[in-house]
Amino acid sequence: MAIKALAWMVRVFEPPVYCYHEIVHNQLVVDRFTALGVVFVDDISEVPPGLPIMLSAHGSAPEVVAAARATGGSVVNAVCPLVTKVHHEAKVRARKGYTILYVGHAGHEEATGTLAVAPEAMHLVEHAEGLDAVFELVGRDQPVAMLAQTTLAHSEWTGVLERAGEHFPQLWTASRNDLCFATTNRQTALVEIAQRSDVVVVIGSANSSNTNALAQVAREAGCPTVLRIDGPDELDLDALGAPSIVGVTAGASAPEELVDAIIRKLAPVHGVETIRVTEEDEYFPPPRELRDSFTALDMITAMLFGADPAKARAVGGPFTSDRNVAASDVLADLGNDAL
Repeated sequence: MAIKALAWMVRVFEPPVYCYHEIVHNQLVVDRFTALGVVFVDDISEVPPGLPIMLSAHGSAPEVVAAARATGGSVVNAVCPLVTKVHHEAKVRARKGYTILYVGHAGHEEATGTLAVAPEAMHLVEHAEGLDAVFELVGRDQPVAMLAQTTLAHSEWTGVLERAGEHFPQLWTASRNDLCFATTNRQTALVEIAQRSDVVVVIGSANSSNTNALAQVAREAGCPTVLRIDGPDELDLDALGAPSIVGVTAGASAPEELVDAIIRKLAPVHGVETIRVTEEDEYFPPPRELRDSFTALDMITAMLFGADPAKARAVGGPFTSDRNVAASDVLADLGNDAL
């Protein structure tokens, strides 16, 4: 969703288009947008007044969103809906007087943005041992809630949850797990892959939390050699030796073209077996700011071609048919534009 939204912006606005933080944590994606005039910043004050801004998929602190809108330019918030859900849960629990334990990684953009939603009520917990400090501050009978950074390894979440649940008998957690389905599905498939592989190659960038979680899962599953690489140029075939089975997985924001390139470089002599644990059919529509524009554009297109604009508004048109467009295809087209 975020990649498609930023692709739309670079094709509509004259460069530069600004983006607060990396749109996703993948170096190929960031480099491709940079080549097309996107400027990634870590502070809204770096954005000149009136220029378009996108806020990244990881979610932004409320004061960052307000500062972006105060610049006077077009602002598109591409926050992942799953992160928005966690932000909402934090606001609700804080209003109800809960102490909130947030399981996440210090310094990660998603964690920073979420902690800013209710800073007085929230405590960052990175691992089960980190609960000791919380136990000293919070009484057993106080209302306590637990939320998670969406890109954690499943074991990171469950380890903290089990220990906190033993200490706080009335611990509240969301009825629907905060962990992102795109990361947990990959982790589930990887457990099966890693147990059968001599080497596991994890494709994704070093600052990608869910990519690092995959590497952790592969090690915990018993694979003797786990490599995290950004792309095929970092894959040293000589260093791999001659493994019988190589497992390949990728972080949630790694483009499909990187997976294909890695498999081509591995050149498996006995073919490729795909491990499937589920079929993902979730769909996140474009950010609200773009949805309004898409509807207007479909109505204008209908009028230009003599069609009924009211029908275009009701059933959609080429601009609102986003569900049928794959982010990998959009990114591949951007690669051609960058050339």
